[in-house]
Amino acid sequence: MTRARLRDLGIVVGDLPTGRHNAITDVGGVRVGHVTRIHDTPRTARTGVTVIVPRDEAAWANNCAAGYHSFNGNGEMTGMAWLDESGMLVSTIGLTNTHQVGLVRDVLVADAVENGYEGGWLLPVVAETYDGWLNDIDAFHLTADDVRAALADASGGAVAEGNVGGGTGMNCHEFKGGIGTASRVITIQDEAYTVGVLVQANYGKRDRLRIHGVPVGQKIPYAHTPAPWPTPPPRSSIIVIVATDAPLLPVQCKRLARRATIGLARVGGGEQNGSGDIFLAFATGNDFRAGEAAYRLKMVSHLQMDSLFTATVEATEEAILNALTAAETMTGFMGRTSHALPLDALQRIMA
Repeated sequence: MTRARLRDLGIVVGDLPTGRHNAITDVGGVRVGHVTRIHDTPRTARTGVTVIVPRDEAAWANNCAAGYHSFNGNGEMTGMAWLDESGMLVSTIGLTNTHQVGLVRDVLVADAVENGYEGGWLLPVVAETYDGWLNDIDAFHLTADDVRAALADASGGAVAEGNVGGGTGMNCHEFKGGIGTASRVITIQDEAYTVGVLVQANYGKRDRLRIHGVPVGQKIPYAHTPAPWPTPPPRSSIIVIVATDAPLLPVQCKRLARRATIGLARVGGGEQNGSGDIFLAFATGNDFRAGEAAYRLKMVSHLQMDSLFTATVEATEEAILNALTAAETMTGFMGRTSHALPLDALQRIMA
């Protein structure tokens, strides 16, 4: 069966409506770009980089309110000390493999400087998950040109999912994983707002995979679809990026980031000591332009946050499932194979 998004299979999770593309790019101004590296010589590459541009203006020229949550911290997301201190996202976000965070971070700084940044210092946000099962990670395949190409590729509209960008070599619930995205639209006192989520999913045990409470993973035997490995590794990770156009303050963004945990739990994740489960939320509903001495801000009341929480939970859940349904079977480093979630079996089980 051709790979598809979850809703293309007739499976709907959650109750809220989606945005036009059911993607993080449904939040106005947000753009996503990927570069994917797949080759077998001179060494095996199954890796890449994904960038998320927060708004049409450069983030260093017009910051976004932001907050993060480390559900389990065996991973890396750079720039978090200053983001936590200031409550501001000041850069494009990069997602890649564990060993090339530094490269992506440095190129994001250089790109800002080349495009007019004169702030003296910049602390970009770059996060990772480990792709060393399918990718020869110690070969350091990515180059500065790859990161620049991902930035040039960044666009709105539909977002490529599965074996692309930073998600190229990832596994999820012992199936092939990778990049996934989804969105929800909510209304607060007659004002419509969008919440979009993008994940890099590289976590989980098969017997924990659930969709609408159905133990899908338990119903797909290893004899039908083998696991990528003889014994599940003790480490796994997921990065969740939440975006919204609602006017939120940093503390409210942190509250949204925490709710991604519920979406992860609904699918069956969140139980390994060796996991890097790190979530970041940013909001574009206020402007924080550089050089201004004071800002006039709007703020959604805390009493009105429930629908934003629900949107974050639902979009996180569906983004993970879209990563699984989009990803294709991949053979990589040392001949290892990660099999895609079988969509025909998934539809039979859900029926």
